[in-house]
Amino acid sequence: LVSLAVLSALAMGTADAAPSYLQRNQDGSYKVTYDYTDRAETGWWYMGGRLDLNLLSWTNEYDTNAPNADKLGAEDSYIRTLFGGNVFVGHTFDYFWRAEVEAGIISEFEDEESGTTFKLTTPYLMANGYYDFANGFYVGAGLGISVPKTRLQGVHFTGGDNTERNVSPMIGLMGGWSYHLDYNLLLDVRYRLATFWGPEHKRQFKFIDDGAEYNISNDIGMIWDNSISVGLRYEF
Repeated sequence: LVSLAVLSALAMGTADAAPSYLQRNQDGSYKVTYDYTDRAETGWWYMGGRLDLNLLSWTNEYDTNAPNADKLGAEDSYIRTLFGGNVFVGHTFDYFWRAEVEAGIISEFEDEESGTTFKLTTPYLMANGYYDFANGFYVGAGLGISVPKTRLQGVHFTGGDNTERNVSPMIGLMGGWSYHLDYNLLLDVRYRLATFWGPEHKRQFKFIDDGAEYNISNDIGMIWDNSISVGLRYEF
């Protein structure tokens, strides 16, 4: 009987109680104490970062006016695995569409031959758009700019700049998968195929035997980047 009395009192109190976000008026009506808008209509912001494994492929085309030079009109093709990373901030619309700005860098490649050191580093900035499927997979595309930088150094160089930069358009196609570690934090795995153009780097050098000065240029054409990224995304 005591239990029934306690349960009855609790039930009567609960029936008359209002949620914490409502205020009871004297006439018995309720007043909402906050403005509620559906999240699907307004969307939400997110930010995060990724670590990249980049597979770069490109061709160096050499040209020089030096007589009997070994690299007269020569080409060297490269396929190298490099590391990189990026940070991003974006916004989700209607649950399935996302737009983000990504800033990243592809780490330095270095090659040394016959006393000449060649280095290549590529920072970039891209605007990406994604479509998220209900199972966590997504597809997307991006457009932006890259600023590949080359460095040519050697004791035989007598003129020209050590470094050369080129501002190039950069385009990419992406596919990936996101997994909720909790309500706000997601694991993000992404594959991207991107392409951009490298700079042409010109320098002057002298042969030890004749002391004459000659020109040499190193022209990097289209660079392809296949990258796999793993990162975290936090949704606000």
